[in-house]
Amino acid sequence: MAGRNGKKTVGSLVLSLGVCVVAAGVAYAFIPHDDSKQPPIKRVDYRIELLTARRAASYPVAAPMGLPKAWKPTSVRYAGEPNEAWHLGFLDPEGQYVAVEQSTDKPARFIEDASQGAEATSRKQTIDGKEWRRYKGEKYDALVLTEKGSTTLVTGTADFGQLTKMAEALEMKKGEDAAQ
Repeated sequence: MAGRNGKKTVGSLVLSLGVCVVAAGVAYAFIPHDDSKQPPIKRVDYRIELLTARRAASYPVAAPMGLPKAWKPTSVRYAGEPNEAWHLGFLDPEGQYVAVEQSTDKPARFIEDASQGAEATSRKQTIDGKEWRRYKGEKYDALVLTEKGSTTLVTGTADFGQLTKMAEALEMKKGEDAAQ
């Protein structure tokens, strides 16, 4: 008799488990859910890091002035020696990524890293009297300005129109000019 009750118990357990799995599947299928939702990216205040970088860097540090509020700053960092590097990341109004990158590192290596492998094109454009070269890549495109002592990139997933808007908004200041 004990053996027979044991079989009923295991059978009932399997049946109950099957009913639970079916109920969970039905609930999953009919209850709305959005797996693509990601938490909103927070806006960062980069003013203090910018002032610090402008005082510490050996080159004029670039940051945009006058961009509409729809441009959302999302990341900032400055690293000193051995190759000074400034990074300021944004989401543009369409949600595309745009970054301002500067460094004293060797231009070829820095451009390769910051643009994620984008390659130089024959296209150049003049922004604020300076000649920027266009780079095209699978992931990022870039506008590159090579000057004595540093290289500046405006790079990201945004199109060249948005990259140009960022480059046009850049103010490059250093040291004592930083507080103005």
